[in-house]
Amino acid sequence: MRLIFLYILVKRLNKIMGKDATIMDIAKETGVSAATVSYVLNGKKSISSKTKEKIFAAIKKLNYVPNINARSLTTKDSLLIGVFIPQTEPGNNLMFENAFYGEILSAIEYEARINGYHLFISGAGIGEDYLSLTRKRSLDGIIAIGVYPGKVFQEIEKSSIPLVLVDSYCGDNSHSVIRIDDSYGSCLAAKYLLEKGHRDIAFFSGRIRGSGVMQKRLAGFKQALKECGQPFRGTYVFSQNVDFEGGVVLAQKMLDSGIPVTAVAAAADVLAIGAIKTFSAAGLRVPDDISIIGFDDLRITRYISPGLTTVHQPISLKGKKAVELLMEHIKNPGLPKRVEILPLSVVERDSVRAPGKKSRRHV
Repeated sequence: MRLIFLYILVKRLNKIMGKDATIMDIAKETGVSAATVSYVLNGKKSISSKTKEKIFAAIKKLNYVPNINARSLTTKDSLLIGVFIPQTEPGNNLMFENAFYGEILSAIEYEARINGYHLFISGAGIGEDYLSLTRKRSLDGIIAIGVYPGKVFQEIEKSSIPLVLVDSYCGDNSHSVIRIDDSYGSCLAAKYLLEKGHRDIAFFSGRIRGSGVMQKRLAGFKQALKECGQPFRGTYVFSQNVDFEGGVVLAQKMLDSGIPVTAVAAAADVLAIGAIKTFSAAGLRVPDDISIIGFDDLRITRYISPGLTTVHQPISLKGKKAVELLMEHIKNPGLPKRVEILPLSVVERDSVRAPGKKSRRHV
């Protein structure tokens, strides 16, 4: 008797809480067929607005949650998007050490979620078999961030899965790409310092390789010097891993070198923030004693003191655009590939002053 009572109680609780609700439950509640409910859920057939309203009301009432595994069996879609961030430097955990990745992944996850997709994120190391990963997860599409030529890119290409590249440095025109003009952005930063009157400018960079992001940003720095009639001096270029500690190390290297620097153009905000810590520890005030400009416009740059003047790139928009473009390719595999170059601009805050000019707080 007790077992029967418990069974009835569990069934009633499930109904009240909406647990285990199925398409059949929705069909019974609305008086339509299970096929009609399925069509509405998958958006595959024209159904009247009145019927849709009834079905959505029943879904809400019964707290129905679609079974993704069941849907994947019928549609042959996994509803999974792979986001690959190759580790280009051994031992460097890019996703955890540079806030850029947190911001862009947040935008990708949100945009994917409102489109009914979930993310499979991989930051696997150099040499990881990406083709094996895509097959195991049955991914519907891939977004690859910061990919360079080599084995990783070749593995991704072999999968024949819809692919969008973000900030790709592969020189490949066969895939859709969302990117910025890194050289132009760095040129903007250097010109900003030059126009403020700085001439002895150091360049803080990540590891420079091939035709990658740091090489392009160094090229932009050189171009600005050339256009303003200033010589390029290799001794003013310092490179390290792109993370907070990298910025700390670079600033110390520059101070130890003894070169007369009045300003720093950092190729990434995270490097600039690390450098500010070192300058402060050495008794140098930013911007009174030394100016610094970053690149990225991470959210944190507006909260640190002083606020970091930097080159703004639309990080969240990059993520949003990447998902939108991938959705187009998933739905229409034959669509032509395209490249979208997003705009850049300098955001002025408090980390740059003209040489010798003191901020009001120290006047």
